[in-house]
Amino acid sequence: MHADAKPPRLRRDGRAAALFAGPSLLGLTVFTLFPIVLSLVMAFFRWPAVGERAFTGLDNFTTLFTDPVFRRSLFNTLLFVVLYLPLNLIVSVGLAVWMGPRIRGRKALRVVFFLPVVTPMVANAVVWRMIYQPNGLIDGSLYAATGVHAPNFLGEQGWAMFAVVAMSVWQGFGYNMLVFSAALDAIPRHLLEAAQIDGAGPWRQFFRIMLPMISPALFFASTMTLITSFQVFTQPFLLTAGGPGNDTETLMMFVFDKGFSIYQFGLASAGAWIVFVLILGVTAVQFAGQRRWVNYDV
Repeated sequence: MHADAKPPRLRRDGRAAALFAGPSLLGLTVFTLFPIVLSLVMAFFRWPAVGERAFTGLDNFTTLFTDPVFRRSLFNTLLFVVLYLPLNLIVSVGLAVWMGPRIRGRKALRVVFFLPVVTPMVANAVVWRMIYQPNGLIDGSLYAATGVHAPNFLGEQGWAMFAVVAMSVWQGFGYNMLVFSAALDAIPRHLLEAAQIDGAGPWRQFFRIMLPMISPALFFASTMTLITSFQVFTQPFLLTAGGPGNDTETLMMFVFDKGFSIYQFGLASAGAWIVFVLILGVTAVQFAGQRRWVNYDV
C-alpha cells in the first residue's frame, strides 16, 4: 500500500460523510450562496424584471443616497434601532432579575413571557392594530377614565414609530429574558449572600455582581438584537405599511418595494448590501469594544 493511501475504512467514512452532507451543501449553495453572489452582481447593474440589463457601476448606490425616500428609510431604521435595542434589553433584564429563585411560579411566568416570541407575527399585528386603533383598547379605556381620546397612534406622524417600537418590544423581549434568566441562575448564590452580609443592597448587588457576571449574555443578546433591529420589516409592514407618509418605512421595506413593487432588482440589491454593510460595521464595533466591558473570567 502506498504511504499516502488512506485506509479503506477512512475512504468509506469520507464517502458516507459526503453523501450525508451533500444535500445540505447543495441546498446551501443553491438557496444561499448563489443568491448572495448574484445580488452583489445585480447591485452594479440596471436589472429590470423585463428589458435590457446594463452595467452601471456605482450608479445604483448614488441613486439611493440621493433618493429622499431612501434617506428617510435609513433614518427610520436608525431611530428604530436606537429606541428598540435599549428598551428590549432593559425590559428583558428587569424581568429576568425579578423572576429570581424566590418567585413562585417562575417557570410558568417564563412560558407566558416567551409566548409572544413564538406567536405568528401576523396574529400579533392584528391584535395590536385593534389595541391602537381609534375606539380600540387604549382609546376606549382612556376616554372612559378621563373623557379624552388617545392619539391615532398608527395614523399620526410622530406616534407611529413609537407604536411600532412598543409592539416590537412586546413581541421580542421574551427571548432575551430567557437568556438573561439562565445567566442569572448560573451566578453562584454564595457571592450574592456574601454581598448581602457585607451590607450591599439590591442595586449594588445588581451593578457590582449580577451585571458583570451576565456580561457575556448581555453581549450576545445585544449583538443579536442589534442585527435583527436593522432588518425590521414585518412589524411596520403589517401595522402601518410604512405610513403615515414615510414615517415608518424602514430599509428592508424600501428594498422590498424596489424589488417586488417596481421590479428594479439592481436598486433593491444595492439597498440590501447597504443594510449588510451597516450591520457588519456596527457588529464589528461591538466585537472590538467587548474587551472593555465583557467579563469572561467568571
